Amino acid sequence: MIIITGATGTLGAQIVDRLLTRIPADQVGVSVRDPSRAADLAARGVRVRRGDYGDPRSLAESFEGATQVLVVSAGQTGAAGVALHVAPVDAALDAGARRVLYTSHQGAAEDSLFAPMPDHAATEHYLAKTGAPFTSLRNGFYTSTITAMFGQALETGELVAPADGPISWTAHADLAEAAAIAIADEGRFDGPTPPLTAPVALDLDDIAGVLTDITGRTIRRVVVDDEEWTATLTSRGVPADRAALLLGMFLGARRGEFATVAPDLEELLGRPPTPVRQVLADAAGLPR
Repeated sequence: MIIITGATGTLGAQIVDRLLTRIPADQVGVSVRDPSRAADLAARGVRVRRGDYGDPRSLAESFEGATQVLVVSAGQTGAAGVALHVAPVDAALDAGARRVLYTSHQGAAEDSLFAPMPDHAATEHYLAKTGAPFTSLRNGFYTSTITAMFGQALETGELVAPADGPISWTAHADLAEAAAIAIADEGRFDGPTPPLTAPVALDLDDIAGVLTDITGRTIRRVVVDDEEWTATLTSRGVPADRAALLLGMFLGARRGEFATVAPDLEELLGRPPTPVRQVLADAAGLPR
């Protein structure tokens, strides 16, 4: 039984969907905090059980009979976030899984300036210490981050953010397909994968150009001071710790932490990764 956690989330749901094109549904189970949200998967023959990273007892039942478990990274950061990764790793091994997969990040590093990255590095270190076979999927930065953080640019004509650097923006759909392939082809990866990224890295000047092209309206890149940007966020109700975390993405990008590009995702998919232009155009409801 292959168990996918977080199967009602953006990435997890797509991983399950792609996996079901490769593996019979009766060999797939999902571990979700709210099973009622996975009723469509149950209707397709997938085993649905409640599993919460914060409740190890629920994971023992959810992972019963597991041969492989994919742990989708949690949204929390710091020691609490790492603990939420360790719990399903331990539960998977206790259930007898022969391999654990984990959705990590291309920028995973202990000294990263972006808070989630040291957590990914710590989780990878824990996986290695277990001595059990594991695969850490070094995913590229989600392209959807652009639409989530900079949607106002389409209204104002200005892409306002702190100084940044190139990022190899990568589509959820491509990373979901890559994860499904890695699960179905069990011997393909051992330990951390190569960076699973788009073939190009774009900074926000480039993104402004893409938005200008697809909208037909000039989108101007505006660089603002770090403190001014975080103050603007907090004035709009964003908690101060969240604003500081988001600033860390720009600090890391300036240092080149997310600029790595590699051919491995394209080779794995057997096709070119989805361009940033396509994701942004689809999100804006505009022609590609």
